[in-house]
Amino acid sequence: MLFEQTTLLLHMFKNTLLQAVDAGAAELRRFFNGSFTITSKGSINDLVTEADHASEKAIFSVIQKNFPDHFILSEETGALPQNSDIKWIIDPIDGTINFANGIPICCVSIGVEQKGKMILGAVYNPFMNEMYIAEQGQGATLNDKKIQVSDKDNLLTSCLVTGFPYQYLDTANGPLQIFEKLIRKAIPVRRLGSAALDLCWTAAGRFDGFYEHKLQAWDSAAGFLIVEEAGGKVTDLQGNDYSPYQPGIIATNGKIHQQLQSVINGGSI
Repeated sequence: MLFEQTTLLLHMFKNTLLQAVDAGAAELRRFFNGSFTITSKGSINDLVTEADHASEKAIFSVIQKNFPDHFILSEETGALPQNSDIKWIIDPIDGTINFANGIPICCVSIGVEQKGKMILGAVYNPFMNEMYIAEQGQGATLNDKKIQVSDKDNLLTSCLVTGFPYQYLDTANGPLQIFEKLIRKAIPVRRLGSAALDLCWTAAGRFDGFYEHKLQAWDSAAGFLIVEEAGGKVTDLQGNDYSPYQPGIIATNGKIHQQLQSVINGGSI
């Protein structure tokens, strides 16, 4: 009976997750390449748009209709605490700068956490019609087809992706130092401008690895589960178990993980 109740609840969570992602994506489509307000949240290029707020409002409406007592953590509103062991971690538009400039590399990202463990994640880019979904222990899919990470085992022949913080981290082995080290060895390193999609494209085998020095929980909550469920490995920059509540991330196919981690921590290639 307990198993059946748990399965039913998970099914309800998943249905709500998909409805919420669709609701947010509808707002992205409505505003894309149109006229909308844009403001800065801190640094000059840390933007929030009218579409971010509209997407977030639509997502909240779906979740709170179905689960009004659940905890919500979202990029624009912050935390809406509840006495619940379920938390919805939301990025209404991941890749806001891309969105604001009419670049269709952006998405809605929502992770569902239970008692500190990510159990569901969905990332949807409506402009490429790509829906990534992962359920703990059940694998990951792209548009309902199973995906898995790549099988490259040599960092030198890998294709990587990264991102840079809005306020540069002037530290040893910082973003530019690592980027320079990699590209001096002719390793292709891309920058899409959406950490959630970086993770999904790593899960799908398009990239062999992703790293970034400074993310927020809503950037990676869904994507890191998608990578793990696609057979990949995700850690912090030091190789410890990953938590979206700390800033650094390495996500790879697993086979190049140690090599990339070594370079990020000052090792040579």
